[in-house]
Amino acid sequence: MTSALLPTYARAPLSFERGEGAWLVASDGERYLDFGAGIAVNALGHAHPHLVAALTEQAGKLWHTSNLFEIPEGERLGRRLVDATFADVAFFANSGAEANEAAIKMARKYHAAGGHPERYRIVTFEGAFHGRTLATIAAGGQAKYIEGFGPKVEGFDQVPPCDVAALEAAIGPETAALMIEPIQGEGGLRVIPHEELRRLRALCDERGLLLIMDEVQTGVGRTGKLFAHEWSGIAPDIMSAAKGIGGGFPLGVCLATREAARGMTAGTHGTTFGGNPLAMAVGNAVLDVVLADGFLEHVRRTGLLLKQKLAALRDRFPDVIEAVRGEGLMLGLKCAVSNTAFVAAARAARLLVIPAGDNVVRLLPPLIITEADVSEAVERLETTAAGLSPAALRRAAE
Repeated sequence: MTSALLPTYARAPLSFERGEGAWLVASDGERYLDFGAGIAVNALGHAHPHLVAALTEQAGKLWHTSNLFEIPEGERLGRRLVDATFADVAFFANSGAEANEAAIKMARKYHAAGGHPERYRIVTFEGAFHGRTLATIAAGGQAKYIEGFGPKVEGFDQVPPCDVAALEAAIGPETAALMIEPIQGEGGLRVIPHEELRRLRALCDERGLLLIMDEVQTGVGRTGKLFAHEWSGIAPDIMSAAKGIGGGFPLGVCLATREAARGMTAGTHGTTFGGNPLAMAVGNAVLDVVLADGFLEHVRRTGLLLKQKLAALRDRFPDVIEAVRGEGLMLGLKCAVSNTAFVAAARAARLLVIPAGDNVVRLLPPLIITEADVSEAVERLETTAAGLSPAALRRAAE
């Protein structure tokens, strides 16, 4: 039977009916170790009891009122995020793309409110992924996402990461901000060096530009800090976050200093569903866990263990794995074979991983994984790599 769904996804022939922790159970009863976490979304794994309880309790009380009225749980979540970060204010949305749209609008409005509406252009970086709306695909600049959707939204200039001369040439009298991911996820787990982020912060201060940090994938503990930019010792003016912040429930947020947000007055931006009571209850429950003593240390320790084991695997299979990239529990395998073939072979070994740009395979497990989960995942990756090695493929062809 022909599907009733728009065919915009190349879905694997696999569906799941339940999950617990880092494990998923397919409709045929097979168990899969989930090292994709719904593309870094299920930060606390599947069916986390604290999240289930928070959502269930809120669902029995109130789902939606709209932002025409105060939402106490939203005020609480906003306050907790502000207290834990550089920010003074928060705007809640439903996704990373929406959070980035708010960040883009905020940067432009900042300069307009200051008497310089001509300053609307934003410099972004090649390999970036900022979302699927018309503005955010223009911000990302990747042709495969832009092609066929008409004229590209004006106002974005892409330069290669860490290219000082190209960045200097791109900044002009119309430039409003720089926008960057501390680690490019979709772009192939490419880590922007800490010294480069510090240089960008200094450049923005010198030129009167805003620094926008896209932490949709890197945030909420993924790298072992609450947000990845903290490793470099700098703070942005505006930051987007989503994915892990809702632990699986649709939630995004744009955080900013009060100065950067000075143009965002009543009526300048809004959302119908953003900040609804259900999302706010779950977001607060996620922070309960992530901000608890020892949680981020667990991420750092487990991430280091996984990275060490992956490096040993690379040494054993250099004809399959060229390099290990990333930080914390946001890691990637730069493949010498097709990354899509690697993902399919891992799935056959009952391990879920995700492809990315630059022929990379992403490992984005739930942050609650144990050392036993790490060992199990590496065993399955070893099986995958062994089956994809040129020697094994030659033997299979004989």
